[in-house]
Amino acid sequence: MLIDSHCHLQYKGLVEDQQGVLSRAREAGIGGFLNISTRQREWQDVVATAARESDVWASVGIHPHEADGHADLGAEALIDAAAHPKVIGVGETGLDYYYDHSDRETQQALFRTHIAVARETGLPAIIHTRDAEEDTARIVEEEMGKGAFPALIHCFTASADFARKMLDLGLSISLSGIVTFKNARDLQEVAKGLPEDRLLVETDAPFLAPVPHRGQTCEPAFTADTARFVAGLRDVNEARLADVTTRNFAKLFSKAAL
Repeated sequence: MLIDSHCHLQYKGLVEDQQGVLSRAREAGIGGFLNISTRQREWQDVVATAARESDVWASVGIHPHEADGHADLGAEALIDAAAHPKVIGVGETGLDYYYDHSDRETQQALFRTHIAVARETGLPAIIHTRDAEEDTARIVEEEMGKGAFPALIHCFTASADFARKMLDLGLSISLSGIVTFKNARDLQEVAKGLPEDRLLVETDAPFLAPVPHRGQTCEPAFTADTARFVAGLRDVNEARLADVTTRNFAKLFSKAAL
């Protein structure tokens, strides 16, 4: 069994045929789905899907692109939403300086708010970082100094040095279909060396379809393709990779009670 540790079942491309999407994934051996929110107005629908489907869980959070629109969001709103039995993570949160859709200081402040909620609730912070390695590392290290919190770098595409820093701070790392891309040689080298007990897999569906599905709408079923590729990179069989990543998901997202 594999777990898609990060997908957006409410997004266009999936929500129109959500039951079909889930059925195809289950047939492909995907036994669990973490349905990620990116703005407050999505929380209700994301949680409702998780409440309806026994193998779907939810996160509550604000993507850095949406930070400007949620600058006044306090920790209490996240804490209250996170109390739902099917909410198992806080995020996605983090920093994105590639597009700069939101003010960088606002992104950073909201990132710290999510981390504080992760610390208080014990739910992992699901971290997005793009073109913001230095500030992401600095904030994670500073916040760890205030008290440990569980966290995951999702859709990892950063440098080997950043990976080492995050691993040293106790974080886990999730690989998406990007690792299968022909131009992802550096990422593939990082993926080979990740500690077995910190590795997860995801789709980030409906984005980033892995080889051999490039150009298609990504679906959670494609977790199997990414996992197969990563197993080959790491020279382990697919069953081993599935077992390891599922156990890691269950340990990190312990509220899921797999």
